Amino acid sequence: MEKRTVQTQPIEGQKPGTSGLRKKTKVFMGPHYLENFVQSIWNGIGGAAGKTFVLGGDGRYFNEQAAQVILRMAAASGARKIIVGQNALLSTPAASHLIRKRKTDGGIIMSASHNPGGIDEDFGVKFNIANGGPAPEDVTNRMFEATETLTSYEILEAQDVDLSAIGSHELGGMEIEVVDPVQDYAELMETLFEFDKIRALFAGGFTMKFDAMHAVTGPYAKEILERHLQAAPGTVLNGNPEPDFGGGHPDPNPIWAKPLVDLVMGPDAPDFAAASDGDGDRNMILGRGVYVTPSDSLAVLAANAHLAPGYAAGLAGVARSMPTSRAVDLVAQAKGIECFETPTGWKFFGNLLDAGRVTLCGEESAGTGSDHVREKDGLWAVLLWLNILAETGLSAKDLLMQHWETYGRNYYSRHDYEAVDALNAEAMMNALRSKLSSLPGQTFDAGVVQSADEFAYDDPIDLSRSEGQGIRIVFDGGSRIVFRLSGTGTVGATLRVYLEAYENHSDKLQVSVETALSDIISSAQQIAGIREATGRTKPDVTT
Repeated sequence: MEKRTVQTQPIEGQKPGTSGLRKKTKVFMGPHYLENFVQSIWNGIGGAAGKTFVLGGDGRYFNEQAAQVILRMAAASGARKIIVGQNALLSTPAASHLIRKRKTDGGIIMSASHNPGGIDEDFGVKFNIANGGPAPEDVTNRMFEATETLTSYEILEAQDVDLSAIGSHELGGMEIEVVDPVQDYAELMETLFEFDKIRALFAGGFTMKFDAMHAVTGPYAKEILERHLQAAPGTVLNGNPEPDFGGGHPDPNPIWAKPLVDLVMGPDAPDFAAASDGDGDRNMILGRGVYVTPSDSLAVLAANAHLAPGYAAGLAGVARSMPTSRAVDLVAQAKGIECFETPTGWKFFGNLLDAGRVTLCGEESAGTGSDHVREKDGLWAVLLWLNILAETGLSAKDLLMQHWETYGRNYYSRHDYEAVDALNAEAMMNALRSKLSSLPGQTFDAGVVQSADEFAYDDPIDLSRSEGQGIRIVFDGGSRIVFRLSGTGTVGATLRVYLEAYENHSDKLQVSVETALSDIISSAQQIAGIREATGRTKPDVTT
């Protein structure tokens, strides 16, 4: 067992985004690539010596090999201890909980979230800080600066550590504790929700399907839903994590989880259904005959969270990412609590959660969470829905209809144009920026433009400012278009166009989304020239 100092040089393009560094798996498997980035994490946080970290991932291809590299590098850099999930598995919310519960100095999560997995697909690495949340921009900026000046990294020459058995190991003077990836998380969920009420719901004949999409949430869902809550065997579908997610795309939306959507819309529909993504932090909610948008889900949960024991005292406040529909704003206004609009990226919720300013937060991209961890949490959202359904006795569809009758409906959709030419996408965004000042007062199919700007966020806790967070076009009456370039893909650019229209007339609460948004969709094309910029006549994914 020998510590080596390996000479290297900076590798271009290792700038972490809102969810760490994501690249093609073969890129991470290339010479020095993973090692350079891990050493840059240590350098960016002031070194690993004497520190304790959590380590785990979503089980995608290269997960276990990467874990062994990270363990050897942590030992070589003098880390005191690594707490690692059995077989190097940990869902992202479970990792966040472990960081917080064990009061570690942070953690490394190996995941590309909802991106597909496999040797020809995607891999990712991100660092979470001691509060359990994604590293904020000042930390990721230091990590990126380190990638640009790196000349060497340290690694231990040693045999692989057996991560299949729970227990303790020693590696170069560093302790490695292999833990059950599910146990601590399941115990936390039992403190937040009325498990007896949910058990009684299932005992009364309530039926459910949960699609784990061959991803990391499978073992968590089997343990909690089928064992703790005694849902019928077979409630969890695709529950065994696979390195390529069964050849599927582990993104819980109506496109990639279409079989589940078809099931709830068919004659043999269960009462309730849900899905989660690659690393377990996203969710999709469905009821018999109804799909609940992530924006509506956040609003419904905010309106009813007090029905679960963990939130019985009420909410301190709520927060949403800027592109998320403003449905939750209406709930906050009715409850007299604060509502914050942040940039996209879960790290922007961290300060608000730590300061006790918000209890619930969410993003339109199927992410919902609360102050129990510092990540979005797919299975937590499902359990909160189940707790609310158990307490109210309503179906998911009736609960949603009741919500719209009370608050009105924010018709909403996101159009994704994936892997478009990055230069063309940037040119389109720049052209939009150049006309922002002239758009107010102009008339399009959606009506008269009330305001147009590029969103910037002033953090009320640390007073930092984040600019360039998406272009907003707001029409008289509250309809809205948001344009963003996403940083979660690994090829080209992903243009996301968010479309929203508010309706509070009871006879117009159940028209099709396409009908309700038709004028908004045509206005987006009129204003931005999407077809010309992307070369696409329609989006690749509509959610």
